[in-house]
Amino acid sequence: MINILIYLFEIYIHSDVALIVDHNELTDELLQAGFHQEDIYKTIDWLEKLALLQEDNKTPYVTGNMLTSVRIFTSKEMERLDTESRGFLMLLEQTNVLNPETREMVIDHVMALETQELILNDLKWIVLIVLFNIPNNEYAYNQMEKLLYCTSENEFLH
Repeated sequence: MINILIYLFEIYIHSDVALIVDHNELTDELLQAGFHQEDIYKTIDWLEKLALLQEDNKTPYVTGNMLTSVRIFTSKEMERLDTESRGFLMLLEQTNVLNPETREMVIDHVMALETQELILNDLKWIVLIVLFNIPNNEYAYNQMEKLLYCTSENEFLH
């Protein structure tokens, strides 16, 4: 799924190509690109759920006092997000790329991926795709796009 998401993001976001919204046309294009039909269907479903983030009346992901809250990862989340990935999410919060609500959106969408193995670079792409779909979040998206192409955290921080 992650390869399809990256493929679609790079084809449609950073080009003048019009986004195909017809499921059959999109499926045909992805099949021609070499992706498996089952993965395509799962990815389209994932993207439809992601599109809900653009609705104004979405329910908040985080309730309570966000300034004093602590994020505890479940065992399933820790299986999917290794120590490096969890540390990266913390870095994104500390640098104001993510806030508690957008962090939870990212974790939710990572957990919805049909994959057991998630490397840090995959997580970066998911964060970028999620941030792209949240209205009025240009600063965070631009920072994440910059970070995606950095070779180290130190390069990003300076």
